[in-house]
Amino acid sequence: MKIAFKILLLFLASFNLNSQISYSGFIGKYPIELVTEVFSDGIVRAIYAYSNYDEPIIINGILKQKTLILFEKDKNNNKTASLTFENFDAKNDLLEGTWKDLRSNKQFTIKLTKKFDIDHGEAVEWKNREIIQTVCLKDHYFRLIISKKKGEFFAKVSGVKIMEKKTDKLIQQIDLDCQLWGLANISVDDYNFDGIMDFSLFENSYAGPNTTSLYFLFNPKTNSYFNSGFTGTSLGFDKKTKTISEHNQCCAGKNHMSAEYKVVNNKMVLIKKSCIEFDEKTQDYKTVKCD
Repeated sequence: MKIAFKILLLFLASFNLNSQISYSGFIGKYPIELVTEVFSDGIVRAIYAYSNYDEPIIINGILKQKTLILFEKDKNNNKTASLTFENFDAKNDLLEGTWKDLRSNKQFTIKLTKKFDIDHGEAVEWKNREIIQTVCLKDHYFRLIISKKKGEFFAKVSGVKIMEKKTDKLIQQIDLDCQLWGLANISVDDYNFDGIMDFSLFENSYAGPNTTSLYFLFNPKTNSYFNSGFTGTSLGFDKKTKTISEHNQCCAGKNHMSAEYKVVNNKMVLIKKSCIEFDEKTQDYKTVKCD
């Protein structure tokens, strides 16, 4: 069983994420940080930020015949700029290319140096590598701390740093033990409906579509974030009704649980809960008592 599990992990790693790399360097004279996720099918997800501003810019694209092309897009999903790298090789320590404004055709040279790879394997061990995330808040941005223990195949999230934009001042650091979800481990929203933006961090994925996250609420009195203790699978937050929904399914979709909560003093309070189960005789779902 253990050998079969190792083979499965190797298969998933080779089929899915091919390489995840962090770079630093310049676009023209402007310092930047770039993180790429290159998948085995040539699809590339990436993000970069100008060091003087710390605003993440999502630049997804494709790697084809050693040419990596990434695109910046506006709110209407129109391409506004391109980053092109000829002869891209994830093993190279240097990465050079061209940034181009697709409206004005203005161009800058890109010169980057590899900082590190997020490598996998049971024999690999390293600590405290940091990558930027796809989202930020008005005054703060995030640096995900990633560590890799020997004997475990994949790296995990060991912490998060909340940084002040432009100054790079460390506001807060939180220790964690969560599954690495790449560039999108962190999301931002108003999770307790108090009009102040908070952040959440992906915790784990389970059977089927079930996932869990950790929800950190902002305390304006202390200018810091605290773990809300919100728990549940696949939580959804409705600002209009100020309610939290939960959905959990198991057994290949045979059983479903749905619940709705309100927030009282930063705690989830159950409003209602229902469960259904697939009936083989009627070939339809029926309501059952929740455990």
